[in-house]
Amino acid sequence: WTRGYVITVAVGVVSGTALGLQINLLWPNFMRIAGQAIGLPMFMEIFAFFFEAIFLGIYMYTWDRFKPKIHFLFIIPVVIGASCSALFITLVNSFMNAPQGFEIVDGIIGNVQPLKAMFTPASPTKVSHVLVSAYLTSAFIIAGSAAYALLKGKRHIYYKKVLNMTLFAALVFAISTFLIGDLSGKYLAKYQPEKLAAGEWHFETMSHAPLIVGGILTEKHDVKYGWKIPFALSVLAHGNPNSEVKGLNDFPADEIPPLWIHYTFDAMVGIGGYLTSIPLLFILAFWFRKGNPYNKLLLAAIVIGGPLAMFAIEYGWIYAEVGRQPWILRGYMKTQQGATTSEHVSLLFVVFLALYVILGISCLRVLVKMFKNNTPEDELKLKNKESALK
Repeated sequence: WTRGYVITVAVGVVSGTALGLQINLLWPNFMRIAGQAIGLPMFMEIFAFFFEAIFLGIYMYTWDRFKPKIHFLFIIPVVIGASCSALFITLVNSFMNAPQGFEIVDGIIGNVQPLKAMFTPASPTKVSHVLVSAYLTSAFIIAGSAAYALLKGKRHIYYKKVLNMTLFAALVFAISTFLIGDLSGKYLAKYQPEKLAAGEWHFETMSHAPLIVGGILTEKHDVKYGWKIPFALSVLAHGNPNSEVKGLNDFPADEIPPLWIHYTFDAMVGIGGYLTSIPLLFILAFWFRKGNPYNKLLLAAIVIGGPLAMFAIEYGWIYAEVGRQPWILRGYMKTQQGATTSEHVSLLFVVFLALYVILGISCLRVLVKMFKNNTPEDELKLKNKESALK
């Protein structure tokens, strides 16, 4: 696990550096206005990364210098550093959704209050949702790897222990994700009602608003083949089935997000339900002994859960970012105003796309080869031999 983590961190350094270049090259007008307000969390994100990297190095090179329980403690700062890195960079995104802590006079930003700009109304739900969904995805990717090994006929106790640990954790994170998602819906209803309405194809302001799952939207804004859950949107928005939810018809036409984000919201929630039910079934079978938690069907479902968790994260980010359109800095700057006017954007796109493709393929090849050549069974045998010699 440590080696795999180190590889992904190394790739993250390169892709993160490229991301920093892209922000300044592609969004210069946005950075000119917002750069002063988001400077603090961006600097803190770099500090958190260095904190993580330092303790990761200490953890890697001190396996034989400390007792296992003491050595394990060195991974805690790594977890804290990685989580803080996600925290600070997500605070930047929260600022884009709910900007505050500054004034703009004649196009010039001033009177910046860094802490107020960093901790916006969007921060609590957005940060917690990002962190918990990342933990959930990590748990499912590791569980999926172990389940795949069991499907391939490996029977070492290591793989069963991995499943037991990661799926118990996955259930906790999955339930937490749903609870935070409910709070996110209430945030949207108060601060970004147009995003919530677009995600649910909700056009008329009404009470007892239904939540629409799936379907096809006609040119007249009628929903065909969709499943309407009565009162559910009112509950999601305000926690009360009788509450009124603002519809898209009450917003200016040029401030309505693309309506196809409805499908990304449905996909995110649907996958979330899958990622909750699979560990629940596993744990019920494990606790009550009325089924085999290691049967092939359930193991296959766990394997599928790893990639699905990654897709859920992507769908969630697409909903969050496209749902904010047409704003790059909500209420202050539209995306078109923040973008570069350079004629060479297409060339930059090809260069960065090639970089990410190379990084992605290289990362996968290294990880696959590394885990094929260093199986857990072999490492555990070697560890037992070393312990016997000592």
